[in-house]
Amino acid sequence: MGNVVNFRRPKPSEKHAGKTLCRSGFHKWVVAQEKPFDVKQGKLVTVYRCERCGAMKNELR
Repeated sequence: MGNVVNFRRPKPSEKHAGKTLCRSGFHKWVVAQEKPFDVKQGKLVTVYRCERCGAMKNELR
């Protein structure tokens, strides 16, 4: 048996699943890299990554 090909088009809700929340500012932040040290400012940095869209943000502590 070979691969099964799906011939129906995905619904807009399936195609854009989870993107509308991020567009409205409701990201799902998860820690991507914990506690690297910023030498210039002398502080710990936590890097967050959104599970849905992949956006990144940094937080100094």
